[in-house]
Amino acid sequence: MSELIKIVVFTPSSHADEIRKVLSDSGAGHIGNYDHCSFSTKGIGRYRGLAGTNPHIGEAEKLEEAQEERIETILPEEILPNVLEAVLKVHPYEEPAIDIYPLLNHKYKDLLRKK
Repeated sequence: MSELIKIVVFTPSSHADEIRKVLSDSGAGHIGNYDHCSFSTKGIGRYRGLAGTNPHIGEAEKLEEAQEERIETILPEEILPNVLEAVLKVHPYEEPAIDIYPLLNHKYKDLLRKK
């Protein structure tokens, strides 16, 4: 199995449960003997769509604010393409903000297990 990575998806709060479900259904969020693991924080996303855009919330060429959630979870890198495809199918934004991070957990796996 490949190394674990972290994916962070920013989404309108109205779509957060659907994004969490798609992440888990696609195989993300397994930690040991647990599945559907994720962490979410709420915040305000700010953006301005340029000419020719069709924002899900607000109008093009106008500075907007939206109630959003940051959803993060881990997954094996080998399933990332399938997870991204699934998330992009349900994400409402034209250009979703998605971050992907490498993790060092594999170097410290013995220290991360409770004795």
